[in-house]
Amino acid sequence: MATSANELYGSPRREISVILPVRNEAAHLEEAVSAILSQDFQGKLEVILAIAPSHDKTEAIAQAMALSDSRIVIVLNPSGRTAAGLNLAINISEYSIIVRVDGHSKIPSNYLTQIVEILGETGAVNVGGVMAAIGENIFERSVARAMRSSLGVGASRFHTGGSAGSVDTVYLGAFRKEALVAIGGFDERFTRAQDWEMNFRLRASGGLIYFDPRLVVTYRPRSSVSALARQYFEYGRWRRVVSRRHEGTINYRYLAPPFTVLVSVFSVLLGTIFSPIFLLPVLVYAIFILLASFAIAKSIGEVVSLPLILLTMHISWGMGFLTSPNSLAP
Repeated sequence: MATSANELYGSPRREISVILPVRNEAAHLEEAVSAILSQDFQGKLEVILAIAPSHDKTEAIAQAMALSDSRIVIVLNPSGRTAAGLNLAINISEYSIIVRVDGHSKIPSNYLTQIVEILGETGAVNVGGVMAAIGENIFERSVARAMRSSLGVGASRFHTGGSAGSVDTVYLGAFRKEALVAIGGFDERFTRAQDWEMNFRLRASGGLIYFDPRLVVTYRPRSSVSALARQYFEYGRWRRVVSRRHEGTINYRYLAPPFTVLVSVFSVLLGTIFSPIFLLPVLVYAIFILLASFAIAKSIGEVVSLPLILLTMHISWGMGFLTSPNSLAP
């Protein structure tokens, strides 16, 4: 019979270290930290900001907040790598529950209280909920629609919602510190997908990763096509790295974007060189994109924006996956 995390580590204590890897987050950092400090959680709390070199006033804002509230702790992350910043924060954390929050996300007032309850009820080593993408303008709102739809990002419950239960990975995550330390923390070779890779090791060590839809975190989407393309290209590259490192971690959902890229390229080439009949696959995909845009959109502006956004997300992810070099995280 499997041993639960509660049996291994005991029931979670009401003490939380919230860790944020932060870089170029001047626009949202104060809001993110304020949401953490205004929780209804009754217990010990600290907020650790791992500050990477930034081109805006992120560090100055962080230092000012730390001076105004002793619960805020700053650690510098000179490499700028997210995994390194997370490990630096974990290493200086005082408490037994580690809750990851990003500098452009916002947690509801009962988030930390619910985390303690869910960790205790489930015996999980990591729990997480819904990545609730919310935009501030028409482009961001359209990206948010795509990110919360299975037509845009597949059927991951942390994107689209669903019933509570065991999953492969969760958004951000709230961890038992002992479990994180036991597997060596985050792999600092991973620029992206470090959470997926770390959750794989937690599961391999017998830990339960648990999704609960009551945990809802506001996420701010990218605000331009170029930024969105870079984000999803990197997602694809690093998801391929995980699949190379850990056999059996790939499925049809991850293969769909690279397959779409390959089929579309060959469709256009063969249709141009030999016969227009070969253009049929790419035309079918174009129709799918248009129909998906109408299905997802809630306004005329979103109908207009979503075809480009869906194309950008699918093609960038697929290209990243296909071109991911073996030299990444050797």
